[in-house]
Amino acid sequence: MDLPRFEALMVDLTAKVAGRSLDADLAEWLNREVPADGPEFAAIAQACREAVAAGWMCSREHAGIKYGRVIKAGPATHGFSVDVVDMNEIAGGHHVHPNGEIDMVMPLEGEAKFDGHGAGWCVYPPGSAHTPTVAGGRAFVLYLLPQGAIQFTPAT
Repeated sequence: MDLPRFEALMVDLTAKVAGRSLDADLAEWLNREVPADGPEFAAIAQACREAVAAGWMCSREHAGIKYGRVIKAGPATHGFSVDVVDMNEIAGGHHVHPNGEIDMVMPLEGEAKFDGHGAGWCVYPPGSAHTPTVAGGRAFVLYLLPQGAIQFTPAT
């Protein structure tokens, strides 16, 4: 998997969510239209596995979490940035989603769940905040941020 092929997958994915409200309805829609057991989800998950193995995705590490911004927000991805994290039984840094966040949860080992969500999608609305946590194993989480907006903060 190379970056141009991965970018093509993300252009297609972000086209599906462009212009939609980031809310629980979008999470339900994604879980129905791009289900964890479907071909598009499988293709993206496989692309992430190959890219991490190739060393260009999740190439940074801090406090036990491997991560990286793969694509900056721009017109090709309908204003979304694309980041991927590799988490194993760990909590990340508390942060706020000024414009919301769309998460694709890809369990790799065990019964991994991201913030209580197994394989599939979860969506955080604009202004929401959390301490992202993977429990029960290891998972990749791909997240789409409108305009790439994220604010790391001390947990309160």
